[in-house]
Formats: sequence, C-alpha cells, structure tokens
Amino acid sequence: MKLLSSLPYLDIRFFTSILLVMGLSTPGKAEITSLDTGNIEEILNNAGVALVNFYADWCRFSQMLHPIFEEASNLVREEYPDITQVVFARVDCDQHSDIAQRYRISKYPTLKLFRNGMMMKREYRGQRSVAAIADFIRQQKVDPIKEVHSLEEVNKVDRSKRNIIGYFETKDSDGYHTFEKVANILRDDCVFSAAFGAVSQSERFSGDNVIFKPVGETVPDMVFLGSLPSFDLSYAWTQDKCVPLVREITFENGEELTEEGIPFLILFHVNEDTESLEKFQQEVARQLISEKGSINFLHADCEKFRHPLLHIQKTPAECPVIAIDSFRHMYVFPEFKDLMIHGKLRQFVLDLHSGKLHREFHHGPDPTDSTPGQEDMIEVVASNPPESSFQKLAPSETRYTILSRDRDEL
Repeated sequence: MKLLSSLPYLDIRFFTSILLVMGLSTPGKAEITSLDTGNIEEILNNAGVALVNFYADWCRFSQMLHPIFEEASNLVREEYPDITQVVFARVDCDQHSDIAQRYRISKYPTLKLFRNGMMMKREYRGQRSVAAIADFIRQQKVDPIKEVHSLEEVNKVDRSKRNIIGYFETKDSDGYHTFEKVANILRDDCVFSAAFGAVSQSERFSGDNVIFKPVGETVPDMVFLGSLPSFDLSYAWTQDKCVPLVREITFENGEELTEEGIPFLILFHVNEDTESLEKFQQEVARQLISEKGSINFLHADCEKFRHPLLHIQKTPAECPVIAIDSFRHMYVFPEFKDLMIHGKLRQFVLDLHSGKLHREFHHGPDPTDSTPGQEDMIEVVASNPPESSFQKLAPSETRYTILSRDRDEL
C-alpha cells in the first residue's frame, strides 16, 4: 500500500476505483459503525475489542484511509463473525467535536483501541494497509495469559521482565474473569501467567491468589491483598506494578510519548549501567512523585540516542547524563552526582515549570541567585538553549493532519 502515501490528493471514489482495478481491494459492504453521543457508550462497552477511526472528511489522510479501513473490517469480520468480539467504528470529529475532545484527538486520522469500553493508552500507529490493520487486530485477540502446568515453570519465568502470576482453582470464577480483563489491558506492560487446579493448589492456601514478580532475581514477590473479583482494585494494583514510574523511551514508543504533550526528564545511560538507572529511579520516586502528570520520567540508551546527546554537547562516553526536553529546548542537569543532593533534582524540574531555566539560558543567572553586592558584576550573556530533539519523534505532517496546539515557551 505504498501507493497510498505517494499519490497526491484524489477524489475518494476515483481512488477506490484504482484499488479495485489493481486488485488491492475487493468490493463488499463494510460493517463500519458510525458512533455518536447516543450510541457510543453502548457499542464500545459491549465490544471485546473495538478499533475506532477518528477522522475529518476534509483531511486527505483520512480520505486515503477510508477504503483501507473498510476492507480491513471486511477481512476481520470473516475471521471474527461475532459482532461483540471485534467492532470497527468511526467518529466524524467535525460532526461530533465533543467526542473528539473527550478522547483528546490531536490529529487526523487517529485509530484508538478500546476493550470493553476502556480506551487503551497505545493507539494503532502501524502501516496503513489492510493486511497490517487486520494483523494488528489478530494480535489483540491472542490470549495474553500463558497457562503454566507446573510450579517449576513459574520458577523459570524471565526475571528481566515484570511478571504477574495468578493461581486459581478454576477458569470459571469471577476472580479469573477479572484477571483476564486486566491482562488484556496491560498485555504490553507485563507478562501474565496462570495455574489452575492441582497445579496451583499449594499457592492457594487462603484461596485464589495473584502475585507480582518484579525485575531481578533477588527481588521478593509481592502479593495482591485486595478482592480478586473487583476490577477497579485489581487493575489499579496491577497497573502500579506493571507500568514503571520511569519508563524507557525507544524509537518504537517515541511518537506515543511525545504525543502525551508533557516535557521529558531523561536519564541517558549505557544500557549495562543499571546502577545509575536505579539511583535515578530512587530519586525520582523520592523527590518528584508529586510532579507525575506534569513531566514524563524516562531513561534512554546512550548509544541509540547518540544524536540527542550530541545536540546537548555530550557523548556516550560522558553518560550518565540527565536532561529535560521541553519540546522547545533541552536543558542539562549540571552533574549526575548532584542527583543525590536532597531537592536538587526537584528544583531542576520546578525551574522548568517556573520558566527560570529558559530565562537563564537567554539572559544569564537570575539576580536572586547572585552573591549580595555583586549584581552589577554579572555579565549578561544572551544564549540560546539547544532546540528539542525528541520533538522530532512526534507525529509527522506527512502522515497526519496535526491540529494546532499552543505550547508555553519553556
């Protein structure tokens, strides 16, 4: 389907005709459900998996996607005929701007994934072809829970990953059904396993049980102490264990992270340097937990992200390095060893939010930071902080129609 991205704007009916002639699409009635304020709750809540296309008729990328999305729907419907299993739906964002605002649509087209009415954090960002979209849905239908047949298998789980393991008497229980729902939602963040009956009996001394095995061979397991049938309790506990406070940024998830729209606090470190990462994680948890939601805490491989390092006049040999990317500029934390000074990292983040980092890069230190009586001795040197590097990972205008959003100058 490279043809789709290389052709200029065409009338959608003419474009569809080209596809049919070339054998890239087949005629047939597409089962795309149009969503509005009157039906969206009922349709999404009753769908195991729903892929929703948020579009605008005037957007050329939306027009190019329409026949592909419809044909993918036809293909998937043949494999999953039960309409409650998979739903392909669409929202005209011009006609239903309230729905677009509710789901924070910032570009057209946006393909959001829903499970039983809950919007998944990761949207579809893959190739816009019938085969790729259909394959994406197939992957979503794969059971994320691996059944283990001996406790020896549990002892051999990959401890470089986060593992959630459930011990149940039977699959036909409210607790396991909740476990399934949570596993489907967090399938990209944790590895889920389950044991049943006699295999799990020794771990069910007080009833069905769920444990978390963190990363690391020597780190102790954590036990879920809440009510297993409660979705809210189970999901909150599992999300807390599976989604780390400090996430790794890669080229695969960079677009998703930039689209969250909040600045990055990044530790650049050599992949094997787990000690620096652990110190950074500890200090973020100790100093910055209240800032969660206003800044993303991330770590990045020095070698893979060599270019952003060079952009701030650093090299992989100088790692570990801490920096902020505000999506306009990048600011470097003075010294990694200062990380351990109480409040130093927190002040660095607060200085970003107050605008102090930006002012000082342009106009020199604030007068309040100078020694009393020496204000006149300060030479104000205009400078420009390096421009954002990670903004380049944001959604591309060659693929989306980007809706304008004002950003504060930071």
